[in-house]
Amino acid sequence: MAKKLLWLGLGALLLAALLYFFLLPSDYTVTFKANALPGTINQTIKAWNYEAKGEIVDQEGLNFVEQRFTFGDSLHRYRWKIDQITDTSSQVTLQIKDLEHSLKHRLQKPFQETEFQKRSAQTAQAFFDYLNDHIDLFKVKIDGITEIPSTYCAYVPLEGKQFDKARGMMDYYTLLSNVLYNNQVELNGTPLVEITEWDMENDSISYNFCFPIIRSDKLPLHPQIKYKRLFAKKAVKATYNGNYITSDRAWYALVNYAETNDLEYDLTPIEFFFNNPNAGGNELEWRADIYLPLK
Repeated sequence: MAKKLLWLGLGALLLAALLYFFLLPSDYTVTFKANALPGTINQTIKAWNYEAKGEIVDQEGLNFVEQRFTFGDSLHRYRWKIDQITDTSSQVTLQIKDLEHSLKHRLQKPFQETEFQKRSAQTAQAFFDYLNDHIDLFKVKIDGITEIPSTYCAYVPLEGKQFDKARGMMDYYTLLSNVLYNNQVELNGTPLVEITEWDMENDSISYNFCFPIIRSDKLPLHPQIKYKRLFAKKAVKATYNGNYITSDRAWYALVNYAETNDLEYDLTPIEFFFNNPNAGGNELEWRADIYLPLK
């Protein structure tokens, strides 16, 4: 009996050693709660990745992102798993592995705090601080179901990454305003963006940057400017306050609200902007009304 228990103990020890040294998915794991939805965290990881000079190598929806970082002769893999836990918060699990020296770190870990552990802890803390700083820079309030205002507009069709949307608006703001002003076209509201396609997996969009105008028979012809009417449509509305570069944080909140409330929607948000970023001021006082059209 004692011999049998000894063998069982040795087997369990061997199995634990096999799991620890070869089967665990990471050499260092961090879990934390964030007051943000998965979409916001996903986009913040990608913004931070650019600044930290990492490389995004894989993504599955909004809830999983894999990065690679090179530190000296080591290649580190960062796997982010994001799970929504409330209407406004998520749990983030970060698994870090040194793809070149994993066994070495696991041998040293029980006896000393390694440089790998210190670097991993510092990097995880750097992202945590970066995320919290970002969360403080904007506000999103879901206003509920309403109707998108109807308007006629002059617009420029554009495409690119979500992050570059505000730059595209700035690039064509002067063109639209000058052509319309010089031809005495009467404006009829604040600038808006109509998203016509949103590839959430690749963070890319096609969109129309629009100036609402009064329709007339003498609208100027220009090779880059087109005209159309946006018709009123039922939608879920949010109020966004913050820099317009990250107004897409409201898109994710609207999608989450629609799915939570079993509402069928089109993945084509429309944004109405009420402040001119060139005028500066407190960005938390900048306002955009953002709509997610319902089917």
